[in-house]
Amino acid sequence: MSPLPPSLSADPAVSLPVPTCTVVLVGMMGAGKTTVGRRLAQLYRLPFVDADAEIERAAGCTIPEIFSRHGEAYFRAGERRVIERLIKGPPCILATGGGAWMDAQTRHLVRKHAVSIWLRAPVHVLLRRVQGRGGRPLLAQGNPEEVMTRLVGVRYPVYAEADIIIDCGDETVEQGVQRVRETLAEYQHPQKVPVALAQHSYDVLVGPDLISRAGAWVAPYLRQKRVVVITDDTVATLHLSRLLLSFQETGIQADVISVAGGEESKSLHCYGEVMTRLLSLGIERGTTIVALGGGVVGDLAGFVAATALRGIPFIQIPTTLLAQVDSSVGGKTGINSPSGKNLIGAFHQPVIVLADNSALATLPRRQRVAGYAEIVKSGLIADPDLFAWCETNGRSVLDGDPAALAEAVQRACTFKAAIVAADEREQAKLNGRALLNLGHTFGHALEAELGYDGRLLHGEGVSIGLHLAMALSVQLGYAPEEDLSRLDEHLRTLGMPVSFDWFDIPFSAQVLLDHMTRDKKMQDGKISFVLLHGIGKAFTSRDVPMDTVRNLLINEGCTA
Repeated sequence: MSPLPPSLSADPAVSLPVPTCTVVLVGMMGAGKTTVGRRLAQLYRLPFVDADAEIERAAGCTIPEIFSRHGEAYFRAGERRVIERLIKGPPCILATGGGAWMDAQTRHLVRKHAVSIWLRAPVHVLLRRVQGRGGRPLLAQGNPEEVMTRLVGVRYPVYAEADIIIDCGDETVEQGVQRVRETLAEYQHPQKVPVALAQHSYDVLVGPDLISRAGAWVAPYLRQKRVVVITDDTVATLHLSRLLLSFQETGIQADVISVAGGEESKSLHCYGEVMTRLLSLGIERGTTIVALGGGVVGDLAGFVAATALRGIPFIQIPTTLLAQVDSSVGGKTGINSPSGKNLIGAFHQPVIVLADNSALATLPRRQRVAGYAEIVKSGLIADPDLFAWCETNGRSVLDGDPAALAEAVQRACTFKAAIVAADEREQAKLNGRALLNLGHTFGHALEAELGYDGRLLHGEGVSIGLHLAMALSVQLGYAPEEDLSRLDEHLRTLGMPVSFDWFDIPFSAQVLLDHMTRDKKMQDGKISFVLLHGIGKAFTSRDVPMDTVRNLLINEGCTA
């Protein structure tokens, strides 16, 4: 091979990180996989492997001969075995044949063990590069341009499921190689948080720019390449175009239903309107609902998915911090009624959750505060290390620091996934998933009293509820006073709502108690409270005297 130009030398001063796993190059014949791959291998000082050459070596004959003797199906099966062996071995630069990526099993293996790059080129460039070359059995089946155009139409939507897409046309090899290196250096593979359930396990993917590549991430989970996106008007303005473009890129047909933002959309009326619109689209049981938005959209869309045609697949793409750390994980869906919050609903697990941290950059601080309360809640329940992490990093989370937000989402999702896996449908008689309601009995009562009119966000109600739950625990003699002080100091330092002095209107203790008695967690006429023995030591109780709760509310500033 001729020496590399100075611009691509392996000078340590300008070197980029070496991949720690195999890099798989995907694309049509003529896309430059071999040429680019050899250059990359030299720069990274990694082996270069041509999958086609390995197949021929293993078979003891050429690829055209394999096609002629055994057919394409036989060839693809052997190709899959060779690629699996290579990607499970030491890191290398692997160039694959044009049809390799069309095999779903191969795509799954590559996504699990390697990073894939699609070298995308227009038809005229591909034809020019393969002109006069032999060993192209598919091009020998008719007019090369017609065959290539047909193959591009079929393959490009599938190639788009690669981790990285690099457009390559008439640029030089050197320019293309450098662009691949720079993109690889910046690429962040999403963190995977498994939610391991008995029948409906799924993954929560946490990372940047997931909406822009959502089509690639969700395509393997679709029964048919058709989705209906349910979103709200505000989120649609911010994120919908990128989502739809990603679906178009991967050949996914998408319809959109948008609702007004805010808790008011979690109503029977709105549910009816969305369902009517959905059914008018002629959906089938293989059609997938995609929820793009915060907790309201996720709860509404999830309930629609749970009840349409007696249940259709459902994907969560949460765009708020609260939704990413809490409501999008666990399968609780529902709408409100005049009697209380989330009293109409169902358990309906998503098939995958895409928690795009980049979407959080558009959030106002108030929305981050609301979401952060759920992270603090997780630490209070059973993860004192998470609470300590919050004390150190909470301000960075609320200031929108990308790294802090990503870690917060990953930590909170990991915690909730473990709770949900142990008690998916909240059937444990003691503790179990019900622990996730810490602060919610008080918070939901406040929301109900204010009529879900936006004056109090759900997470703000939870923040106040956390204080009240700890204060009640102290009053009952379960938790030490110093833990209440520690919690309050943390919340107040970050400017989060803690008590009734956050409002400019009075609340009646009796009215709030009345709201609590209409909570869905009532059993045998008793309210279920989540209390604390201290930070990281939550438990459930149905033996809390109502007079004690009433006195607490009055002492906190409520009227009788």
